[in-house]
Amino acid sequence: MSESEWGRFVDREITPRFPDGLTVFTARGQWREPGSGKIIREPSKIVHIVLPGNAEDFTRLDEIAEAYKRRFSQHSVVVVVRPACVSF
Repeated sequence: MSESEWGRFVDREITPRFPDGLTVFTARGQWREPGSGKIIREPSKIVHIVLPGNAEDFTRLDEIAEAYKRRFSQHSVVVVVRPACVSF
């Protein structure tokens, strides 16, 4: 995935669902391939979104994860949701 492909994905899939803001981190990920046990290392993106906790937030997160899997031929996408105390 190129940076321009990622930028288009953010513009088309993430921003329309969460227009109030988000932060993207570039990272390096790794995972163990189930069949061979081989460690696979690859570039990753971490998207951090502060949400108010509405039920529809989870639906929108699922939609983004599914769109990412389809667009970039991935088997899985990690989504972490946890409570936080946030002030702006």
